Amino acid sequence: MKFDPAHWALILGGSSGFGLATAQKVARHGMNVCVVHRDRRGAMANIEPEFEKIRAAGVALFTFNLDALAAEGRGQVLDALAAKGARVRLLMHSIAYGNLKLLAPLPPHLAGTPTYDPDARLEDEDFARTVYSMGTSLATWAQDVFARKLFADDARVIGMTSEGNEVAWRGYAAVSAAKCALESVSRSLALELGPFGVRSNVVQAGVTDTPALRLIPGNEEMKAAARARNPLGRLTTPADVADFIALLCTDEARWVNGALVRVDGGEHIAG
Repeated sequence: MKFDPAHWALILGGSSGFGLATAQKVARHGMNVCVVHRDRRGAMANIEPEFEKIRAAGVALFTFNLDALAAEGRGQVLDALAAKGARVRLLMHSIAYGNLKLLAPLPPHLAGTPTYDPDARLEDEDFARTVYSMGTSLATWAQDVFARKLFADDARVIGMTSEGNEVAWRGYAAVSAAKCALESVSRSLALELGPFGVRSNVVQAGVTDTPALRLIPGNEEMKAAARARNPLGRLTTPADVADFIALLCTDEARWVNGALVRVDGGEHIAG
């Protein structure tokens, strides 16, 4: 598998987890990479060595540590790609900025659970911010890339969802709503951008030990349950997901459009 040297992967949320693994995977196969991320200065000591692995693959790398949800930041990224003459083969949305507040007080038998703030409640602004950042901002980015004519002739848009799109987890209401919104947006992009050569799909990864998952209260229990029920006996890894996304970027996957694909080793089929 070797990608066109003129092609780029534009990865939103690419400094850890699925985004970083995908950036490194497609780079190893010759695709240039543009990573948009939001990290504190102190975290960069751990992130920069990971970016060096991308550069070591011999491809071009742009990194932007900025707010991917702000129009100014989006414009800065797309200006740089346009100046480079980039052709975006892959636009990947892996932004993990969400709110994990509860909708209601904990019941008495769960009182004192240390991972929840018992007094914090989801409010309208929490929902709005989470749904935009983890869901509908996919449309904003795809529209702008398309308007600037940056998409390659045969392009891929990929969003990341989770089992929380169907299963209710305590404290996950806003993120769950965002994932459902992202899936809806992806289907609409598949319909409306499809005639212009852009395929849009959603990948639902199995439970994966990422920095984003570790923020969810009860994540250790989630990981233990997923490992126990997975037919292959382990958790999904970011590399598992990156391998599949790279396959979706090949010419042979051009007929996959408007789909939600589970990459979980069969986790979803086991009770």
